[in-house]
Amino acid sequence: MSDPALSSASASAAAPGTPPAPALRVFALEGIGEVAAGADLAALIAGAAGARLRHGDILAVTSKIVSKAEGRQVAAGDREQAITDETVRVVASRAYPGGVTRIVENRQGLIMAAAGVDASNTPDGTVLLLPVDPDASAHALCVALRERTGLRLGVIITDTAGRPWREGQTDIAIGAAGVAGLDDLRGTGDASGRRLGVTVAAVADEIAGAADLVKGKTSGNPVAVVRGLGRLVGELDSADARGATRLQRPSENDMFRIGSAEAHAEGYAEGHAAARAAASVTE
Repeated sequence: MSDPALSSASASAAAPGTPPAPALRVFALEGIGEVAAGADLAALIAGAAGARLRHGDILAVTSKIVSKAEGRQVAAGDREQAITDETVRVVASRAYPGGVTRIVENRQGLIMAAAGVDASNTPDGTVLLLPVDPDASAHALCVALRERTGLRLGVIITDTAGRPWREGQTDIAIGAAGVAGLDDLRGTGDASGRRLGVTVAAVADEIAGAADLVKGKTSGNPVAVVRGLGRLVGELDSADARGATRLQRPSENDMFRIGSAEAHAEGYAEGHAAARAAASVTE
């Protein structure tokens, strides 16, 4: 006997004039292989995709292959020194058996563990640095892919990051072109008709996280195609230059600008200075 609920759902889905339910498809591109300095990423990606790309597709590209193509693999006998060299500001640090974890603001303005310096999947004695300008890298790749395929595509460059209040890591967008990084819903109404006042969806990060589910960390598939979000894919123009940078909150607006150990040390130093100043007045 058929399930009445399923039959009803099938009939409802097939009803003429009913708009299709939103759907998302995400799949990895296989066969890209190892990427060397100077590689033509657009050619490699288009070759791996074949005829499978469509208008409105978004390509989520792991930053690692962008860095390799741009020659950001550098000799570094000491990864810690490489991290220091890429650090603009130490945000938080915590000792653990065997070393110290450093959360820092790097040269790209990103707040990341180890400044985004990566020693995995790279020869011993070398590390990978993030692209110098991930948004510019995404823009160049998007232009090349659009010219090569004739399709309106978006590009997001992704990297792995932790979250302050959550265990585990997820991929985030560090570069974007041809695709909206934020979806500003302020001023629209929710399902109950209430006006939204603060909701701005970080869609580029959501896309990066979804793409990582099929790319994986060890599968050797550094690029994924995300289909079904064509409404977010637009023209390449001057406003696009900031891409994923739009998602970076200015440090002066961050409620958690420094870590707990750093806040304690800063407060202690200020209290000590105030006590010395007060003592000098009474002497």
